[in-house]
Amino acid sequence: MTETILTNARLVLPDSVIHGTIVVRGETIADIQPGNSHVSAATDCDGDTIIPGVIDLHTDNLERQVQPRLLARWPSRSAFLAHDAQCVCAGVTTIFDSLCLGDLGFDESRMRTFRDGVTDLDALADTTMLKGEHFLHLRCEMPAADVLAMTLPMADHPRVRMVSLMDHSPGVGQYSDIERYRAMRIKSGIAPDRVEARIAELLEQRSRLRTPNRQAILAAVADRVARGEITLASHDDETEEEIAENHADGIRISEFPVTLRAAAHAHKHAMTVIAGAPNIVRGGSHSGNVSAADLVRAGHVDAFASDYVPAALVEAAFICAETIGIPLPAAVALITANPADMAGLSDRGRLVPGLRADLVRVRPHEAIPVIRQVFRAGERVA
Repeated sequence: MTETILTNARLVLPDSVIHGTIVVRGETIADIQPGNSHVSAATDCDGDTIIPGVIDLHTDNLERQVQPRLLARWPSRSAFLAHDAQCVCAGVTTIFDSLCLGDLGFDESRMRTFRDGVTDLDALADTTMLKGEHFLHLRCEMPAADVLAMTLPMADHPRVRMVSLMDHSPGVGQYSDIERYRAMRIKSGIAPDRVEARIAELLEQRSRLRTPNRQAILAAVADRVARGEITLASHDDETEEEIAENHADGIRISEFPVTLRAAAHAHKHAMTVIAGAPNIVRGGSHSGNVSAADLVRAGHVDAFASDYVPAALVEAAFICAETIGIPLPAAVALITANPADMAGLSDRGRLVPGLRADLVRVRPHEAIPVIRQVFRAGERVA
């Protein structure tokens, strides 16, 4: 059994930070001790910080690799491998590939990414080609006409561990500002008259399909949810009424709430809240919604997800510790222990003997945490 010793390190434990040594045997953490090791084979970390491997419950990063430019689609298998490498180099050892199911008229390329992404993950997951461990997070567009045809066959897929219900109709949630929505679509190259016609079509379609599609999706995954195999989330919650509906349907995670009142109401219902790490790093929402920093200050964030920038996760945690004043163990838990708990992954997310040795070695450079080494299950992968 291989042994790795990392010493002279700042170890971020669940409730404290110590200067010490971590010993890895095989795939697990064998021991954690204060002080330096005198074993000659130990790696001197030169005071760097070691945190658990990051768990990202929602990343759209595959889409960025598949379509690096508007009219340039990259071969899917190559894109998946590049996506995997980017995530792990950002310290993410457990990756929930968040794929969109259901086309609202502007998203056909995303449907292809879903189909190709599942095929590629199935082909790669049991090889030694992937650096990170990947699960599937199905993002189901409730008002879409094709969402059931795409979702129902996936309900029993063994790599599906999370399902979120979303509604990207104009005037709803993330796109509650319909003028912003209209401008975004026109800027993307769609003729104004076509945008207006499509908005009307989508609103009519939403009135017919959202509720029956929602009920069918919830029914399809109910057994796996009950067994703890799938976690349910809502997406872009805006109102207290939406939170109440989600809670009544057994949804226990509010993902990217767009208002402070929605996040607060989620906590009142004992739901956990995921915020976007890029929102923290950028200093605000890219779509004009609530500031994640304000949610953190109000105590209404339980975890961060990378959304569209994997590197944002570690940086967001350190920003919370350094500028918002959250203790470092609690800030790091937002990207490690808390997501692990939310996804039912009890074998990882903390620097504790007996847990899986997913480790990230970090060194600050001009206030930016730089990833220097990454281990997954005791093996160095970056």
